This record gives sequence, C-alpha cells and structure tokens, in this order.
Amino acid sequence: MEYGIKELAQLAGVSTRTLRYYDEVGLLKPAYVTEAGYRKYGSEQVDALQHIRFFRELDVPLDDIRTIMTCKDFDRMAVLEEHREALINKRERLNVLIETVEKTIDSIRGELIMKDTEKFEAFKQEIIDENDRAYGSEVCERWGQDVYAQSQQKVKSMTPAQWAEVTQLSDEVNEALAAALAEGNPAGELAQKACDLHRQWLCYFWPEGMYSPQAHRGLAEMYVADERFKAHYDAIAPGAAEFLCEAISLRSA
Repeated sequence: MEYGIKELAQLAGVSTRTLRYYDEVGLLKPAYVTEAGYRKYGSEQVDALQHIRFFRELDVPLDDIRTIMTCKDFDRMAVLEEHREALINKRERLNVLIETVEKTIDSIRGELIMKDTEKFEAFKQEIIDENDRAYGSEVCERWGQDVYAQSQQKVKSMTPAQWAEVTQLSDEVNEALAAALAEGNPAGELAQKACDLHRQWLCYFWPEGMYSPQAHRGLAEMYVADERFKAHYDAIAPGAAEFLCEAISLRSA
C-alpha cells in the first residue's frame, strides 16, 4: 500500500501538520516526493509511524525517538517487546489509580471507609515502579533480590506521616547539599550535615540493619559511576554527585 500524507494521517490518527513536522525534524521521511511536491509513504514508513506512536504513548521525547530509530542496531522486534512490557506496566499503574479513585468515590458516598494509607497507595506504587524500571537491575546486582524486595515492601508499608517525612527529608538533603557545595568543603559542617540527612533518608528505604558507613560510601560511589544517578544529583548543582561521594567517603573513613 502507498499513502499520501492525508491518507496516512487519517490511518494513524494524527494530523498532516504532525507528519510534516516529523519530516522537517528527520523523524519520519516519506518514501519519496513526487514532482508535484506530494509526499508518498509506503509500508516501511507505516511501520515507523506505528513505533513513533508507541513511543509517544510512553511520553518519550521526539529527540530520543529519533536517536533510537536511526541507530544502526535498531531491532524492531526487540523494541516492540519493550513497548509491550512498558505498556503493561503503565496499564497496571492506571488500574491501581482507577481503583483508588473508585474507592475514594465510594467513601465519599458513605459506602465504605477508606484508610488513609489506601489514599496514597497508588502514588507510592508509581514511584516504586519507576525506580524499578530505572535502577532495579543495578540494585539487585549490587545488593541482591531479597534486599531489593524488602526495600520495596518497606516503602509500600509507609504510613502517610512517614511518606510526608521522607518527602520533606529529601528536600532537606537537596538544600543542604547545595549549600555545602557552594561552600566547597566536603569535610565541613554543612557537607557532613548533608551526609547525615542523606543517611536518614536512606534508612527509610533500606531494610533494618543494612546501613553501615561502608555501604553508604559504596552507594555514593555508584552515584558517580552511574550516569543516571549522577544526573539526578548534578541537577541540584553541577558537581553535586562527586561532592556528596567525597563527603560521605570522608565521613566513613
């Protein structure tokens, strides 16, 4: 099958303006352009557009989509399997959110009494799932599946008060780290305060008895070695990951 731009737009449920933009940015080029200037799309472009729609459903930025799809090692089957897994996870998260909304509606109607912990269960699960996708494999490799499962269960069991405490503590860690970095002394009082706040924050997630200065230092070293962790802390201030690692190393020496 061969499609003009209007026909493909109708088939895929997008606008012709979107297809023109995809062409301009090099994301989806037509198979060819006629002498009269009409874009024509074939089966290869249809398949590519389907991938793009899958990626956009998962909120992947266009620049990232272009990078993935133009990679010489692009594997359509592998990408589809990843799409399927990501969409299943998204469906499960949505199911939990829907269930929470339905329970809230029923509680307002007086048909059931909703526990405070249930009101925030969906949001906690979303964070757990996000962390699992981003860091699960590295955490399991370093500390083992049992430790990771215990950590996940500890988060699920947090009360609303504990959840508020750990959220506040996370903000305090970031603020203290930024102030310490501005001072520039990893052995100083501000830096060591940031380290202690970070220790307190970790203990909300780590299983009982897991914390030690050596384990803390090992985690900080991973923050520097892993680009994703490094980017998280460097978003607070450039160089924050390495500064925190040095401060924690001095603390545990």
